[in-house]
Amino acid sequence: MRLFLSSYRFGDHYDRFAELAGGPGPIAVIPNACDAWPRAWQAAVTSDLVPLRRRGFRPEVLDLREFAGRATELERRLRSYPAVWVRGGNTFVLRAQCARSGADLVLPALLAEDALLYAGYSAGACLPTPDLHGLESSDDPDEVLPTCGVEPRWDGLGLVDHRIVPHVDSPGTDPDGHGTRLAAEFRARGIPHWALTDADAVVVDGARTDVLAARN
Repeated sequence: MRLFLSSYRFGDHYDRFAELAGGPGPIAVIPNACDAWPRAWQAAVTSDLVPLRRRGFRPEVLDLREFAGRATELERRLRSYPAVWVRGGNTFVLRAQCARSGADLVLPALLAEDALLYAGYSAGACLPTPDLHGLESSDDPDEVLPTCGVEPRWDGLGLVDHRIVPHVDSPGTDPDGHGTRLAAEFRARGIPHWALTDADAVVVDGARTDVLAARN
């Protein structure tokens, strides 16, 4: 299993992302964490396509809404990519769209085969964790029902054994300090977690897990 989980895009660790991906090539971009914001959806997608293209990747949008109830077809599509890029937004909306499309079953199965790299930031990094409790301080679960037609789920994909708190001490992406306060709460409660600044990343490569800090 290969995972690249960050607070904001590549953080300071593009080299590790590129290494895990096997170098620039085709990559599926899953933008569904932004589905609750239709007016901003296209701009959000473009903001991820551009930096990937600048690095030589060939990103293609894979919209999970098109695969609701069609998990077999989703698996076929995902098998055509060496990597998937899951962007930030509302983690609860992303989780719901994964359930509707079957991605919450397909992705873990493909990762167990080492068929692709999963790269995700912010909401995309929180999705593989054991559960999503605490993220409601920054992501609104009430956006799920009107956006996805289902109730919010609080379980993650369970691919890693720690929760992830993104945007810690990162006023550029979290001016209200939600991440910093949530990390402090988890520390006080003894909840295993990785508190990530926008420069940090967690890399899972087979049996090895590395937490990569900011580079000076």
